[in-house]
Amino acid sequence: MAIDYDRLMARRFPERRHSYTKKDTILYALGIGLGGDPVDPGELRFVYEDGLAAFPTMAGVLGYPGFWMREPDSGIDWVRVVHGEQGLTLHGPVPAEGTVVGRTRITHVIDKGKDRGALVIAERTVTDEAGGRLVATIRHTTFCRADGGFGGPTVEAPVPHRLPEGAPQAHCDIATLPQAALIYRLSGDDNPLHADPEVARQAGFARPILHGLATYGVAAHAVMKTFCAMDPARLKSFDVRFSAPVYPGETVRTEMWRAGDVVSFRARVVERAAVVLNNGKAVIG
Repeated sequence: MAIDYDRLMARRFPERRHSYTKKDTILYALGIGLGGDPVDPGELRFVYEDGLAAFPTMAGVLGYPGFWMREPDSGIDWVRVVHGEQGLTLHGPVPAEGTVVGRTRITHVIDKGKDRGALVIAERTVTDEAGGRLVATIRHTTFCRADGGFGGPTVEAPVPHRLPEGAPQAHCDIATLPQAALIYRLSGDDNPLHADPEVARQAGFARPILHGLATYGVAAHAVMKTFCAMDPARLKSFDVRFSAPVYPGETVRTEMWRAGDVVSFRARVVERAAVVLNNGKAVIG
């Protein structure tokens, strides 16, 4: 079944009412590697219930509509999809527990051409149910590797943030756990690509890969550790392009340049020298 452009653009997502507890907030933080140094107060505030704060990028898993591309009527070959880009704008602190409402819509479906795949861009708002406060806006680009050539309109993809030239001003290495993907998937993304070796092989990977959003959280940890003293209120937005997968157990090195309130960054796997995140832009306060 091929993508039907009009049908996909018109797809309606039910509002997702998402209640979560402090344990869920701690589980998310553990899934992106926080607590690796269990006596570091900067990390402990995200994994210990006494004075618990939500790590800002947790907004990306709140109100999530689920792995809807696996549904047959999407027209998408879900086994071969990968995360292309992620953008997050924070409008205020993410509650450490509570109930939020996620509202998702598809904003673009871009046909890159036969044998070049397609891009599906969705936007989700996350609102605190108790007070109606907008918590975050999330932009999610999925690269559908096997679904190009369906006859969609020709639209240019958004231009990525350009990194500065020259050597990075700072870098931060964070090791991922061998079981990182198995922990992270408990925060809501249960795509078997990250757990089932056979599904991973069908998708062309040697073994299950780490969720792109887990790597995204690792890079956010690096930026906050380097420039924000681990204060979650200082991260205002966090945008990145995914360029290659991380295998659980590898070390992610985030390379950064700062100019005022903008931190440009990329991340590479130390063991393979592969760039896994690129064109990153964080705005900090």
